[in-house]
Amino acid sequence: MLRAFSTAATGMDAQQTMVDIIAHNLANVNTNGFKRSCVNFQDLLYLKMRQADREVTSGVTAPSGLEVGSGVKIASTSRVFTPGSLENTGNELDMAIQGEGFFQVTLPNGELRYTRDGAFQKDANGYLVTANGYQLSPGITIPTDAMAVDIGTDGTVTVQTPSGVQVVGMIELYRFPNPAGLSAEGDNLYRETEASGAAVAGQAGQNGYGTILSMYLEKSNVEMVQELVNLITAQRGYEINSRCIRTGDNMLQQLSQLIR
Repeated sequence: MLRAFSTAATGMDAQQTMVDIIAHNLANVNTNGFKRSCVNFQDLLYLKMRQADREVTSGVTAPSGLEVGSGVKIASTSRVFTPGSLENTGNELDMAIQGEGFFQVTLPNGELRYTRDGAFQKDANGYLVTANGYQLSPGITIPTDAMAVDIGTDGTVTVQTPSGVQVVGMIELYRFPNPAGLSAEGDNLYRETEASGAAVAGQAGQNGYGTILSMYLEKSNVEMVQELVNLITAQRGYEINSRCIRTGDNMLQQLSQLIR
């Protein structure tokens, strides 16, 4: 009977973690470029009381055995990189990636990070930077006398100045063999890991890279209805596991009364 207590406790702990993940998803429903996470469960070890292939009698093998599981664990969380909806902002420096790819930015310490958040701005020196001031890499500088900026679907950045039209740079996109292996660092940034593989640079619109849509932002891919359904499922799972503990406790009480 005590085994049921520990087994149900693992279920309650797993469902609590699922609620934590769902809460994080819902909290970022309006975050630019946010990708929702999902939980992957695995069952725990089994107590094998009777082997399925045991010999019952001479020449006769049992068709099934007796195994009692010990619960569940969280194996991992996976980030789902399905595209989010696109929002027209009218801001000429905003960009959305239609398809695969990430923008690369450089931190103040020189480390590289990757993001799907295309809400870029100009800093005091004319560099394109994120909302936190991290510079787009390779760097793009907008001249101080620029009257208009145009970003093509292939990443070409063109500006209109009093002296005419000029190309000031090309925005590269980056892909990973396993984007689910990227490490989320906060600030809408991801870090390359051994699990994700090395970043591979490419031009937007070529060789499987997505295209860049100017004056749009990619919103979160969180679907509130689905997350609420998952939340109800997790709540019901938690309640059922707690009921298992109460049932086991009642059975122990009845057993103790019989012994007396």
